Amino acid sequence: MGTAEEPFSTSHLPIQQQQDSKAERFYQLQAKLKDRWQSIDVFDRRPRQIVVVPSLSLDQAELMKVEGVHHYEERLLFALIRLRNPETRLIYVTSQPLHPSIVDYYLELLPGIPSSHARDRLDLFATYDSSLRPLTQKILDRPRLIQRIRDKINPDEAYITCYNSTALEKQLAIALDLPMLAVDPDLLYWGTKGGSRQIFAECGLPLPDGSQLTHSPTELAGLTAALWERQPTLQRIVIKLNEGFSGEGNALLLLNTLAEFAPGKVSHDERVQAIKAAWPQLRFQCNSETWPSFEQKIGELGAIAEAFIEGEEKYSPSVQGRVTPQGNVEILSTHDQVLGGPDGQIFLGCTFPANDAYRLDLQAMGRQVGENLAAKGAIERYSVDFIAVHHPQKTDKPWQLHAIEINLRKGGTTHPFMALKLLTNGTYQVKDGKFYTKNGQAKYYRASDNLQKDAYKGLLPNDLMDIIIGEQLHFNSIDGVGVVFHLMGCLSEYGKLGLTCIGNTLEEAEAIYEQVVAALDRATMENGRKRL
Repeated sequence: MGTAEEPFSTSHLPIQQQQDSKAERFYQLQAKLKDRWQSIDVFDRRPRQIVVVPSLSLDQAELMKVEGVHHYEERLLFALIRLRNPETRLIYVTSQPLHPSIVDYYLELLPGIPSSHARDRLDLFATYDSSLRPLTQKILDRPRLIQRIRDKINPDEAYITCYNSTALEKQLAIALDLPMLAVDPDLLYWGTKGGSRQIFAECGLPLPDGSQLTHSPTELAGLTAALWERQPTLQRIVIKLNEGFSGEGNALLLLNTLAEFAPGKVSHDERVQAIKAAWPQLRFQCNSETWPSFEQKIGELGAIAEAFIEGEEKYSPSVQGRVTPQGNVEILSTHDQVLGGPDGQIFLGCTFPANDAYRLDLQAMGRQVGENLAAKGAIERYSVDFIAVHHPQKTDKPWQLHAIEINLRKGGTTHPFMALKLLTNGTYQVKDGKFYTKNGQAKYYRASDNLQKDAYKGLLPNDLMDIIIGEQLHFNSIDGVGVVFHLMGCLSEYGKLGLTCIGNTLEEAEAIYEQVVAALDRATMENGRKRL
């Protein structure tokens, strides 16, 4: 399908000219996105080819805190929804081959398209490399694989989509000579903790008091002391790595253990020294984290200190948006996040939509952030995390929102929402922040990446399919309710599974979630372990 045109090459040029030439070529390619990308809500018959590279090109030490993270490449399988258009071809690349049952499972969920027709337009490639390096790096290390991908595509119709973008994805886009549906890596600062706080300030959004970014644990102690002095009633301060993932890069400083060094009791310098001495006693949100490794990451990634938002009734909502290649800002969804870990800092899952008490405020603030990002040149998906605290005495506005961070990538709320679209072919309505099918039925869901039990270990994808059939856990396409699974590759080794439970009310979605857990437990707990 590819043309005989030679790949873009700069190897004959001096190094500086190579870099300048590649940068120029990248921007030339990005300009082509406006004509090649189209929203999934707009159906047309123009041929499109999409290369999906689900690489988690993030700090690998942080990623390894997530059990089964190498299977998270499966989370972008929602991209198969694009195969609903009979003129679309998809190329999906992974580190290791996908189990055929997993691929068949997704293809059979596609409404209105025979799975065999969709399968003919899907090409799967694997690097056969289980190392800890990002998938994109593995692809770049295999020029023959790059050529095989090029042979499958028409370079005048294709583009790349990825989980997140870095210099590696930029390099791959140039190697494939394709535009990339992702933010320019030069703009990634705006998705860090420090960059997020700057955008919130520019937008005038409420945010917790916090410090500037630093790479020095000693300077961080001084900034933390200054934060405590500005807010002497604080109970806890969060120390955040600038590029932490799913809350795993957070640690808590418990100020009650430093009460004798509180503001007004000792000098600033004594307070700084006390905080510095207390660093090894931080409450890390990842149970495998230690102070020596965290200290090293502060030097490498940088960190900030931020006031911990207290509250008897509080939630962690988020809003998801998109800046299209045409520069338009669209609000895609809102969620209430389900958090866990020692202090409720770790992302476990979400419910859709967010609480109606603050849902429209989330949308409005999310749009402000999106317009700010668009003005800076960013495109594609972004999300904004908040803390919502209930103040019942404030009858006019009882919920107060605090902006926490921006993510310039697909995330844990992306694939559940796309699963909803895949299964129901409905649309999100900004006027009330709800999702409706074509017959006007509102839909809700409960989703998780972290249904994990030791009893599930050893289950192969085929075993899960047997359980789905035996326990009647199919998604009911007529009623538009039921469950769809993901992260099935995690099951055997880690006993870990992802799922999205869709109902006509949030209560129904929650009930389906509990029914699925009970069914899996029944199938795996007979005599301590059922043999399938």
